[in-house]
Amino acid sequence: MAQNLISLSWTAEQLQQLDAALATVEDVCARLISLEPDEVRGLFKMGGKSEPFCRETLGVLGQNRKIVPESLELDDVLADLAALDALRPRLRRLQQLAKRGEDTEILLGSDIFSAALEGYALLKVSGKNHGLEDLRKGLSARFGRARRSAEPVPA
Repeated sequence: MAQNLISLSWTAEQLQQLDAALATVEDVCARLISLEPDEVRGLFKMGGKSEPFCRETLGVLGQNRKIVPESLELDDVLADLAALDALRPRLRRLQQLAKRGEDTEILLGSDIFSAALEGYALLKVSGKNHGLEDLRKGLSARFGRARRSAEPVPA
């Protein structure tokens, strides 16, 4: 019996709704930036230890604006902090949704692969009697193994 870890189907209307929702998310998120790995390397990264430092420093500066030069552009930095605080919970929701999508993709693929393996085994057993031997041989390429050269046995 083939495994059936998930059963899922989409109506045309559900797919249209999903596509429309994704288009809306993409439109709203159009200002998000995509970086190349080499662009990320040279940047300061605000991690778990540095974030409290950043928040406290900006808080102190916000309460003591007399000492802050205009070149620091404190209002812009505080706006960046507010944008980060607004983005994070939404980003977590998107990440959780993406994880569920990836896990569902794995389950669907596993069900499909399991059924295909079961079907291939059927072709091996009864395919000869139905003129399917050439098709089965073509499918067997999936299981082809590269031949290893014999390693010399140490003396």
